[in-house]
Amino acid sequence: MNRIARNISIALRAERQIAQRKMEVIRTQTGLMAAAGVAAGIGLIMLNVAAYYTLTTKLSPQVAALIVALTNFALAAFLGSYAGRVNADADVQGPTEMRDMAIEDLEAEFEDVTREVKEVVSDVRQFVKNPLGSGLPNIVVPIVNALLKSSKK
Repeated sequence: MNRIARNISIALRAERQIAQRKMEVIRTQTGLMAAAGVAAGIGLIMLNVAAYYTLTTKLSPQVAALIVALTNFALAAFLGSYAGRVNADADVQGPTEMRDMAIEDLEAEFEDVTREVKEVVSDVRQFVKNPLGSGLPNIVVPIVNALLKSSKK
């Protein structure tokens, strides 16, 4: 039973580590997306104004605004795709392997317990069918040993 409790504890700790790492990745992704939003909101406002005024000297105001907007969308797509590439799979490989090993050991332990229970059930059935035949050696051997010891004295 001690192995079962240990393996359950290991499996739960591994699951907790996996969940914690996944939450860290989600927090990182959220932070990166927020930073991308702030950068897109504040930094690009000034860059957009400067680019717009620069482009209006050579192009019409409508074309200059279109070029600035398309550049903003491309930068936002780049930042979003970078945030989406952050992954926890490499970080949770060790805890995942520990969890899988603990679960395999639990399965083996349960198989052993099941086999032992089947043997006990078989012994009980044998005893019910033939109470003296199955229990007689267990009763007679101690009695004979006691008689031999007493006869030697």
